[in-house]
Amino acid sequence: MNADLASLLLALGIFSVGFISIGPNILAIIGTSMERGRASGVKLALGVGIGSGIWATLTVAGLTALIAAYAHAITFLKILGAIYLLWLAYRAFRSAATPEGNVAVRSAKGNRLFLQGLAIQMTNPKAALHWIAIVGVGLGPNAPLWVGLSLISCCTLMSVLGHLGYAITFSTQPVVDFYRRSRRWIEAGLGVFFSLAAYKLATYRG
Repeated sequence: MNADLASLLLALGIFSVGFISIGPNILAIIGTSMERGRASGVKLALGVGIGSGIWATLTVAGLTALIAAYAHAITFLKILGAIYLLWLAYRAFRSAATPEGNVAVRSAKGNRLFLQGLAIQMTNPKAALHWIAIVGVGLGPNAPLWVGLSLISCCTLMSVLGHLGYAITFSTQPVVDFYRRSRRWIEAGLGVFFSLAAYKLATYRG
């Protein structure tokens, strides 16, 4: 398999697995969908999904410019991304070792749910490191333009569809109950995946 394509697929894998890890954006979608209905959850989810696309575009453009100007500077960003992935792995393993998980949900307030979703995603301080990790894996020093464009378009589409999926499926309580029953196995699997992804990112040479 082509090295650029393999890196792109790994980056998309890291991004897609992120949907299993419950964060503030997903908690907001879950809470809104359960408390205010599916339509409200969908509006919030669209804002979060578009926000992910904006992060993807900014990060790809920024790292591409950085690589062009300072080829060796990307090494620092890759290490930073790997450290973040290891932190995610630690959180996942710690959650898996905890008998009782906190899956509490919170409802978004106000009528402009799309803008709220966009604000939630764009002001999340962890989003920058998350995208550095994703783009650091998928965008090597000599990656062609199609890799960056594919990463942006695929992540945007996956983000919109994934968050819409949360809005639709978490309109029903049985889904939350299933997550609570399976949480420890899910988090353990996430810990393994993020650990391997961190190693891949730290040792990738392009």
